[in-house]
Amino acid sequence: MLEHTSTSIIIAVHDRAEALEKNLPLFITTAREAGAQVIVVDDMSSDDTPDVLKRMLTEHADVLYTTFLPRSVVPNPSRLRLALSVGTKASKATHIVLADINRPPCSAEWLKGLTESPAALVYTNRKNDDVVHVQATALDNLSNIILKAERKSGRGHKGKFMKRRRGLYDAVGVERQHVFEAIHLFDQPVGFWKLTGLRLKVWL
Repeated sequence: MLEHTSTSIIIAVHDRAEALEKNLPLFITTAREAGAQVIVVDDMSSDDTPDVLKRMLTEHADVLYTTFLPRSVVPNPSRLRLALSVGTKASKATHIVLADINRPPCSAEWLKGLTESPAALVYTNRKNDDVVHVQATALDNLSNIILKAERKSGRGHKGKFMKRRRGLYDAVGVERQHVFEAIHLFDQPVGFWKLTGLRLKVWL
């Protein structure tokens, strides 16, 4: 594990052995090229996730660090926030990227664009591996589209119109001092009326 890296990619997983096999090597390669690290937090998986992580850690200990979220009485959706917080606390980096194992990087530009500003989002066109970043001078400028309710774990909303603005982003990059604010947004429960208001704000 790199002790002196400026960027950590934090990924929380639960029963994602297949996705880890397929996509974690892509995160690792991108991190290695950029001198960054990948931290994976296992949230009490019951499939082969722990075995996959153990094997990959043996092969990629230079850039990969794994930890786990212990069993607790805290209900969802707070466990995702806890897992991302555990991963962040394990990092000494100045810039944190909150990523989804199902939406891996496709190029070095994917990560680079997430670390060039105080806050950023990255979108990928999976047909041609084209990446687009939305960068901001403050996390507040991106808060309306970071919310998990808008994000739907990377799937976004149906319909082509305003797809990107509604949540089809891969990852969030933020300076460390604001990462816990980002984590709160990343997994914040939102009711119907608040969601409607957020969509209107995004539209405006």
